[in-house]
Amino acid sequence: MSEAVIRTDASPPGLLASLDPLLREWLPRQRWFAGKGRPVTGFSLVAATELLPADSRLGLHHVLVRAHQRHTPAGGAAEEPGDCYQLLIGTRPAEVLLEALRTRARIGGLRFERGEPEPGQEIRTGGIRGGLVPRLMTAEQSNSSIVYGDTFILKLLRRIVPGVNPDLELPLALAREGCPRVPAPAGWMMADLADGSWVLGVLQPYLQGATDGWELALRELAKGEDFVAEARALGRATAEVHTALARALPTVTLGHTQARRLADGMIERLEEAVQAVPLLRSYAPALRTAFTALADLAAEGRTWTAQRVHGDLHLGQCLRSPDGEWSLIDFEGEPAKPLAERRLPQPAVRDVAGMLRSFDYAAHSAEVRVPGWAESCRAAYCTGYAQAGGRDPRTDPVLLRAYETDKAVYEVLYEARHRPDWLPVPLAAVRRLSVPEPA
Repeated sequence: MSEAVIRTDASPPGLLASLDPLLREWLPRQRWFAGKGRPVTGFSLVAATELLPADSRLGLHHVLVRAHQRHTPAGGAAEEPGDCYQLLIGTRPAEVLLEALRTRARIGGLRFERGEPEPGQEIRTGGIRGGLVPRLMTAEQSNSSIVYGDTFILKLLRRIVPGVNPDLELPLALAREGCPRVPAPAGWMMADLADGSWVLGVLQPYLQGATDGWELALRELAKGEDFVAEARALGRATAEVHTALARALPTVTLGHTQARRLADGMIERLEEAVQAVPLLRSYAPALRTAFTALADLAAEGRTWTAQRVHGDLHLGQCLRSPDGEWSLIDFEGEPAKPLAERRLPQPAVRDVAGMLRSFDYAAHSAEVRVPGWAESCRAAYCTGYAQAGGRDPRTDPVLLRAYETDKAVYEVLYEARHRPDWLPVPLAAVRRLSVPEPA
């Protein structure tokens, strides 16, 4: 499919040609590059915007570039359209972006917005001050983040897709509901292109002194301390977010047809994983029962409520402030999945299953193992969830087992491909899940 180039400035015609050899070497090494393992065959320019004059000492261009790659399907080699990536080329990008957000600038096809209350509602965003000193966060992540003076954090999306991005959509919806568990967007960057608007970045309050749940859990494990109180509080925070999302956005009922489709997708992913990781083969028949049991319940008339969820919840997506309050961040969902799929309503227990698996990973990551640590955290998290949400996820064991099994199968495939040393962690879960607990 051909794609028109949107040039919203006087960018030099040879810009892409000069970048090509540099991008071929640099882009595949970035963590957020989605096409690892396949050669880059070329680049095409989607949009180029001059943020600072190119003929000045401080030239700066905002570029959206599509990387084309070769893959080998059954019928032979073919070239894929490739993913679109956001790049800032030049000097002082951090200062320019904050000033553009502060002033609600419109530069070519780029639009910088600020959060404002809707009539009768209050979005707790506050004003954006200029002159805040920026620093780039160096922690490994799938996007890039800039902190401004311990006041704001700007998350720049690297892999860009058209459409409504849940990383902006859901925090805005939660802010309008008055949910304090998610930092409200203070501003956001958009690109208005021929095929619609693309979200480029989101500015949110920076939670100074906060610790992410993964670091906190490992710290407690290293001291031999339990994590029960924190897990229970985190369960309450998750339930509060789910309750607010169910109020803010439409919910749907999953009947027989929808649940059958859900179970079939899980079975298909299991079969693909078995083909790629032979170690799964002996467990596959027992694991498949987790999915067929879900379909059987639906055939008997059981229904479930589906709603918007976080979509990729784990300890690293949670922040604990110095006063002990938990917040949830990064609502982008699983970046590898299509945007339309990430925005589908799903049972809230999907997020619960992700967190339960995260406790398991933390327990296996500690230098000194603490017997029963993950089990006590899992129980406390579900108890806290029930306290705030009114329903304990364990009261629907078939649905919970199906989602946790699906997650563990995904983890086996991921670790086998990327981190073989970690493979024993999800394999231990596979062994446990292949023997369902008594009803």
